[in-house]
Amino acid sequence: MSMLKTLGGTLSAVAACAAVLAADTPPAAPAVRDGAHDFDFNFGVWKTHIRRLKEPLSGARDYVEMNGTVSVRKVWGGRAQLEEIEVDAPGGHWEGLTLFLYDPKAHQWSQTYVGSADATITPGMIGEFRDGRGELYGQEPLHGRTVLVRGVWSDIKPNSHHFEIAYSQDGGRNWEPSFIADLTRLQP
Repeated sequence: MSMLKTLGGTLSAVAACAAVLAADTPPAAPAVRDGAHDFDFNFGVWKTHIRRLKEPLSGARDYVEMNGTVSVRKVWGGRAQLEEIEVDAPGGHWEGLTLFLYDPKAHQWSQTYVGSADATITPGMIGEFRDGRGELYGQEPLHGRTVLVRGVWSDIKPNSHHFEIAYSQDGGRNWEPSFIADLTRLQP
């Protein structure tokens, strides 16, 4: 009987150790989703209608409305995209170039924009898609200080989508949309 008690005590100790080890073991990391094709919807030629806030984070609500085209093509077998924008606005014609790059190790996209007027490269944004919505974040200088910037792709359908750039000066608690684009497919 004493051997059974010893065996029972040993088994209880083993079970207690296993419970402690299980409690100290962090849960397995969730599988990382491969987002390499998240921007595939963007390939093609699009008609765009843009509303741009004249003075972001100033309290003013004056928007400029403009129309144009956006052409997006694959680069590096789809791991990158090159987007060309041509728009006619009340202030004249402007062109822009956006480069999207996918980092397969981080499973994230980056976006960098260059405007033709001054050929200045923006600091860029980085992020990913979740549940059909893409969110990329970065920082930009605005009115002499650095603020957060967020690019969001939403309402993505085969022949249309919505894109918005917003700024935050309070660490992301509040966002002010400053560039709002609705795109409709012209060509695949």
